[in-house]
Amino acid sequence: MAKGRKNGLYAGISDELSALMRTGWADTERTDLEPAEQAPHAARRRAALSARFPGERLVIPSGNLKIRSNDDPYPFRPYSGYVHLTGDQARDGALVLEPRPGGGHDAHCYQLPRDSRDTDEFWTGYTAELWMGRRPTLAEAETLLGLPCRDVRTITADLAGSSGTPTRIVRGVDAALQAALDTDEDRDAELEAALSDLRLVKDAWEIGEMRRAVDSTVRGFTDVVRELSTAVATSERWLEGTFFRRARLEGNDVGYGSICAAGEHATIMHWTRNDGPVRPGELLLLDAGVETGTLYTADVTRTLPISGTFSPVQREVYDAVYAAQEAGMAAVRPGAPYRDFHEAAQRSMAEQLVKWGFIEGPADRAYELGLQRRFTMAGTGHMLGLDVHDCARARTEDYVNGVLEPGMVLTVEPGLYFQPDDLTVPAEFRGIGVRIEDDLLVTEEGHENLSAGLPRSADEVEAWMREFAG
Repeated sequence: MAKGRKNGLYAGISDELSALMRTGWADTERTDLEPAEQAPHAARRRAALSARFPGERLVIPSGNLKIRSNDDPYPFRPYSGYVHLTGDQARDGALVLEPRPGGGHDAHCYQLPRDSRDTDEFWTGYTAELWMGRRPTLAEAETLLGLPCRDVRTITADLAGSSGTPTRIVRGVDAALQAALDTDEDRDAELEAALSDLRLVKDAWEIGEMRRAVDSTVRGFTDVVRELSTAVATSERWLEGTFFRRARLEGNDVGYGSICAAGEHATIMHWTRNDGPVRPGELLLLDAGVETGTLYTADVTRTLPISGTFSPVQREVYDAVYAAQEAGMAAVRPGAPYRDFHEAAQRSMAEQLVKWGFIEGPADRAYELGLQRRFTMAGTGHMLGLDVHDCARARTEDYVNGVLEPGMVLTVEPGLYFQPDDLTVPAEFRGIGVRIEDDLLVTEEGHENLSAGLPRSADEVEAWMREFAG
């Protein structure tokens, strides 16, 4: 009898049960598969990475399951750089680019193959196939991904067999694989930066995925507006669940923890507890995005009057943020410095804060000193793609100190946040938080607002709510 799990209800496995479980299974090998739509795009991305690191082995892990509670894992999401280069979402795998003597690299995708039915492994654990679902065979994975696939259980031995080859690995993704390789931390960081650099400009296939993510997100926001009256009787979590339903129906998940911030919670940049009341007369700041089945995410924010109409002071703040977003969006065009949209929006808000008397002018001086940041809190946007804050490890000279290029996708999201205990502003402003965020694609001519399906101006928002919220 095999030893069972501690505190399990079965003490072990009898020889007879083991023999029974190993017999009577049909052959389910699939021979009708075609390469995934993303496969040729992933191949071009691998070629671009190969050109950056001639003569070096590159190891990009997919990642492992992480435990949420005891033996219950979090839902698995692979490392974004691995997805970008393979189109694959398997756990416990890795992409290896092995340098060829004549130049270039041979790519191999290491994966966990199907569990053998000749042992008990396929049914005796929470990560076994009978518990977690069928995995592709290595042959199936080769067809889908368009590159050779190997058993990941041999990866350490395979890499040790050519230990003299200069090697880089993405750190912090697979601890066991990282520990098996003797690599330099600084050189590994250069690999991670290169992987982010490659995602700065999206190809046509990726732009299509971004459109799908945003379109689903627009539908999710409309769902929330329709259910605002129910949320008034429950809490912010009703709205969180409403948007989540759309994300799971049309995509993989939400791209990040949804922010459903009503009332003074809207002044908290990353409010994700979503356990507060939804009161008539207050504002709801909804920041949410659908992640597609291929893991590309939208990131959109709207601030809505829960009763359907802005109060005079709410509209005053909203209009100030709208003007700042207009200024920021106008600066998004090819060849413009990346920072331009941020600076345009921040200057606009600094000018308004000076007019209100909340910071000391003149506006240029206030902006140069950063005084507006007491109320604007964060930067005005970021790159968007496989990660909600995409390309975060890219080289500074290519990202925040770079210039915009056609194919880049970024958010423009100015906001004003007046904390409920801020005695430097009039009482009627305290507890008001407003953010407006859209997802922009840089084009040859300027930009396209991918999230233009959602209203932005105060009048448009009120009309939209009358239509869908009744």
